[in-house]
Amino acid sequence: MTRMQRASTVWLCLPALFWAAAAGAQPLTVERAVQIALDRNTQMVLARANVLDAKGGLYGAYSGVLPRVSADLSRAGSNTTAQTGTQLFGTVAIPGPRTDSWSYSTTPQITGQWSILDLSAIRQLSSARSGLKASKLNLEAARSTVALATRQQFYTTVSAHHLASVADAALKLARDNERRVRALFEVGSVSRSDLLSAQVQTANSQLDSLTAHQNVINQRIALAEALALKETEMGEVDTVLTAEPRDFEESTLLGEAAKVRPDLKAADAEMNSARMAVTAARLARLPYITVSGTAQYNPFRTFTQKQIGTFAVPGPDSVDVTGHVVSTFRGFRTDPVSSGRSEADRIVSGSVAVNWDIFNGLTNDSRIASAKARLLRAEDSRNSLFRNLESEVHQALLSYREASERLVVANSAYASALENLKLTQQKYNVGSTTILDLNTAQVNLTRAAANQITALASIRIAEAQLNRVRGHVE
Repeated sequence: MTRMQRASTVWLCLPALFWAAAAGAQPLTVERAVQIALDRNTQMVLARANVLDAKGGLYGAYSGVLPRVSADLSRAGSNTTAQTGTQLFGTVAIPGPRTDSWSYSTTPQITGQWSILDLSAIRQLSSARSGLKASKLNLEAARSTVALATRQQFYTTVSAHHLASVADAALKLARDNERRVRALFEVGSVSRSDLLSAQVQTANSQLDSLTAHQNVINQRIALAEALALKETEMGEVDTVLTAEPRDFEESTLLGEAAKVRPDLKAADAEMNSARMAVTAARLARLPYITVSGTAQYNPFRTFTQKQIGTFAVPGPDSVDVTGHVVSTFRGFRTDPVSSGRSEADRIVSGSVAVNWDIFNGLTNDSRIASAKARLLRAEDSRNSLFRNLESEVHQALLSYREASERLVVANSAYASALENLKLTQQKYNVGSTTILDLNTAQVNLTRAAANQITALASIRIAEAQLNRVRGHVE
C-alpha cells in the first residue's frame, strides 16, 4: 500500500472511530451482519423450509417400501330384542317364540402389510433421496446468495456514511468561503458576482448534505430489512472501509467454480431426482407383490339368549285309520335362558398377493406427465447454469479488475486534488488567484474524496461477488 493509500485509509477511518466512540458499543461488522442474515433472512427461512419439505417427501417415499404394522384392541357388543320368526320342522312351519339375545367380544389384534416388491416405490425412494440432497445444496447456495446480498448492502451503507461525511465537510468549506467572500465584498476586494457564486456553492453543498444524510437513512433501512431487524435494533455500523486488490487467474476460478459451487451441484441432484421420478411413475404400471398378516391374541366372546312366550314342541307321531302318519305337538309356556363363551389362545392368518392396477382412472398418466414436466424444468435450469458459468466468472472477474483500476485512479485523483488545493490556497493567500479558483479546487477535492469512497466500496462488493461466483460459501 502506498503512502497516499495509507493516508486516504486513515482519513476514511476517522468518522468510523468517532461514531464508534459516540455509540459506546461494539459497531456492527460485515461478518456479524452476514451471520445475522444467515439466521434471520427470509430467503434462508424459505430454504430451510424447503429442506423440511424434502425430508417429508423422503419419509413418504419410505412408507412405500417399509412394512406397516398396526395394533388395536376392540370391544364389540350387540343386542337383539323381540326377534320373532318361523321354524320349519319337516314340512311343517311352526311359529317360533320371541327371542332376546345379546353378545360381547374382546379382540386384541396386530395387523401387518409389506410391499416386498414394488419397483415404482423403490425408484420413488431414490428420487426422494436425490431431492433431499438437492434441497440441502440449495440451502448452501442460498447461504452464498444471502451473504453476497448482505455484503453488498453493508458496503453500500458504509459508503453512504462516508459520502455524508464528505458532503458535511464540503458544506463547512462552502460556508467558510461564503463568509470570507462576504468579508472581502464588504471591503470592495471582490465583486458581487463572486459573492453570489459563493452563496450558490453553499446552497448546493447544503442540498448535497441533506441528500447524503437521507441516503444514509435509506441504506440503513435496507440493511435492516436484509437482516430481518428493525432499523433501531441494528445499532451503529462499522464504517471502516479498506481494500487490498488481488490478482486472480480466470481459469483457476472457473475450475474452482465448476467443482464446488453448491447451486451447480443442486441442479445436478434435482435433475437426477426428476429423472428417477419419471421412471418411478412409469413403473407404477407394473404389478407389485404385497404380504399381509393378522394375529389375534386371546380373543373371547360371550353370548346370552332368552326365549319368551309359548311355543310348540313336536310330540309322538300316530297313524290314523287310513294309514297316514299324524304329527302331534305339545305347547309349553316357559322363559328358557341360554348363555355361552368362546375363546382362543391365538388366531393367525396371512396372505401373499400379486396386485396389478390395470386401470386406475389415468392416475399413472397424470404422474408421468407431472414428472416429465419437472424433468424439463430441471434440465433447463441445470443447462442454463452450466452454460452461463464461464461468462458469469468472466464478468465477475472483469468487475473486480475494473473496481481495482478505479481505486488506483481514485487514489491518484485524490492525491492530485489535495495537492492542487494546497497550491491554490497558497496562491490565494498571496493574491495571485481568485476566490473562484479556490472554490473550484475545494469542489474538486470533495469529488475526488467521494470517488475514492465509491471505489473502495465497489472493490469490496466486487470481491464479494467474485467469492460467490467461485463457490465460496460464507
